Amino acid sequence: MNPIYFDHAATTPLDPRVRARIEPFLDHNFANPASAHGPGREAASAVATAREDVARLLGAQPAEIVFTGSGSEADNLALKGVAFRHRLHDVHLIVSAIEHDAVIKSARSLERLGVEVTVLGVDGRGWLDPAEVRRALRPHTRLVSVMHANNEVGTIQPIAEIGAIAREAGVLLHVDAVQSAGLEPIDVEAMHIDLLSISAHKIYGPKGVGALYVREGVGIAPLIDGGPHEGGLRAGTLNVAGIVGLGAAARLVREVGANRRRHAQAVRDALAERLAAVLPAAQRSGVPAATLPGHLHLRTNLGPSAPFLAYLSERGIAAASGSACTSTIAKPSHVLTAMGIGPEEALSALRFTAGEAVALSDVDRVAEAAADYARSPAVA
Repeated sequence: MNPIYFDHAATTPLDPRVRARIEPFLDHNFANPASAHGPGREAASAVATAREDVARLLGAQPAEIVFTGSGSEADNLALKGVAFRHRLHDVHLIVSAIEHDAVIKSARSLERLGVEVTVLGVDGRGWLDPAEVRRALRPHTRLVSVMHANNEVGTIQPIAEIGAIAREAGVLLHVDAVQSAGLEPIDVEAMHIDLLSISAHKIYGPKGVGALYVREGVGIAPLIDGGPHEGGLRAGTLNVAGIVGLGAAARLVREVGANRRRHAQAVRDALAERLAAVLPAAQRSGVPAATLPGHLHLRTNLGPSAPFLAYLSERGIAAASGSACTSTIAKPSHVLTAMGIGPEEALSALRFTAGEAVALSDVDRVAEAAADYARSPAVA
């Protein structure tokens, strides 16, 4: 029985074309890109090409791309970098209640150091009203951080409107686009974005590498001190193979991203229709707001999701209850809680996220397994 991978929001498979681009830098092209000799210059040239490819994906300039070890590091660098730039003095930070833990916990960490933090609520769709951002602004607000699309329910936020409000007020906007990059168009200029985080492994690239877009003229402090790497914002020898992989993945998004989006949406929509028929008590999260094309988040109302997920796994189906970073924590998701969903209902949630590793024909098998579980003694 072939496995069915319905967890692309957690990570995507490495695209063979990305793998082919990476492999030489794991073998004979192993030089340090900071070295002045020929092999070093070759590695530096590959990094420069990757920087250009990532910049094109975002509508940015290559010099505005800072490579990091992950999307979480990029989030930390954005929030803490702004606060530390102001030496934690007279700093007010605004975040939404449904941010990834990398943003929420960074904000709380800064709060313990004296930074003022405002957490904005969302509606029952997981959508943030831009007017709430305007009302929360203060004279000493330094940064607003709002994710482009939620990693659990998939709700897409009105970033351009929020960005216009922040820009008018002279406040920086950081966007966590780890989940949306590759699925939704991003133009940092048109969307008034000053800082933006992405991660390679969410766009069919390797794990362990990400990037932070830093608009030219925006000053942030580094978190890692050492050499002058990445414009002085991220010391340490560059992960050339990983960076090359991120660049190759970013280039592929421009080439095949539209096809990936259409496929993910077709599979998601077919699964939503089938599961609605076999799980009549289930409620879909996020809608009617716009959601990512591959995201299907359901509160099944069939009890805790862990036994359901285990049953699906036994049938060769990989799905999730929410963010992979918090999937082992037996408490209601902070995202669903912020949306006003009660604990019992929230704990019944399942997240199916489609992508290249799942076929339209796989939908029937998932629906059959879900129907069998709903009829099982575990539910009765």
